[in-house]
Amino acid sequence: MPQRTGHIALAGAPNVGKSTLLNALVGQHLAIVSPKPQATRLPVTGIRTDGDTQYIFHDLPGLLDPGYLLQSRMRELALDTAGRMDLVLHLHPAPEAPAPPFERLAGISQPLGVPTLAVYTKGDLLPPHRRAALELEAPVVAESGDQGLDRLLARLRPLLPERKFEFDPEEIGTQPLRFFVVEYLREAAFALLQDEVPYSFTAEVEEFREAERPMYIRVTLFVERESQKAIVIGRNGQTIKALGAHARRRLEELIGAPVYLDSWVKALPNWRKHSGELARFGFPPGAAAARTDPREAPSPDKESA
Repeated sequence: MPQRTGHIALAGAPNVGKSTLLNALVGQHLAIVSPKPQATRLPVTGIRTDGDTQYIFHDLPGLLDPGYLLQSRMRELALDTAGRMDLVLHLHPAPEAPAPPFERLAGISQPLGVPTLAVYTKGDLLPPHRRAALELEAPVVAESGDQGLDRLLARLRPLLPERKFEFDPEEIGTQPLRFFVVEYLREAAFALLQDEVPYSFTAEVEEFREAERPMYIRVTLFVERESQKAIVIGRNGQTIKALGAHARRRLEELIGAPVYLDSWVKALPNWRKHSGELARFGFPPGAAAARTDPREAPSPDKESA
């Protein structure tokens, strides 16, 4: 059988289970998961290779009406990435079926020009008879376990082009470890901080000593207001320690090596609405068009996951 390889976007509204599905498909906690919406800011790429088929999944930011500049850049990046895929999976919660047309959700007047397949998530919230009826129309997956994954993959395989593998079959991700340092700290912020603080939070790796054991990583945590710094630090530094412990556990699971995470906090006023600061954190103007085509394999990177 010829090899098949394809790039597949996981697209949909915020909080429909895109990141949960990506992690289930690759068998590793790559994408951050939170019950709070809009946790995903940059696409996360996960790879699954089964026999003669390599599935390259891209977990995209949720499609929403943007309220400020960061959200606009996130939406732009999601739509541009989706338009350069081999296939787009339009994820929609099963209890809210049927899914609307993807163009309506995305707020675009013209089709993407990419095949789109509706996939229903959160199938475990339906009674068995309703789920069985919905499965006659489209793939249905569940929040827990691997329910529906085999049927979904079987549906996807014939839709992918005949093409040689782009990545080593043992690889599960393409992004450098520095990317996941920031992501796992952000996941910790969503889990441990309240109200607006997780949305005002980001991080930047300042120093990375990969050869040391434990691996040394110095990172700056950014919030938008001075008052938020005290929240992130916490009483006697307990909160910042908890944030670091969460991220460290995730990183050690990912790379199989001990990590020392050295964290500091700074205020960067209104960074989510400031074009220059957004460019610094990976969201430059026209970010989507300027990025490498996700269908082009990157050069080997010793820090890649």
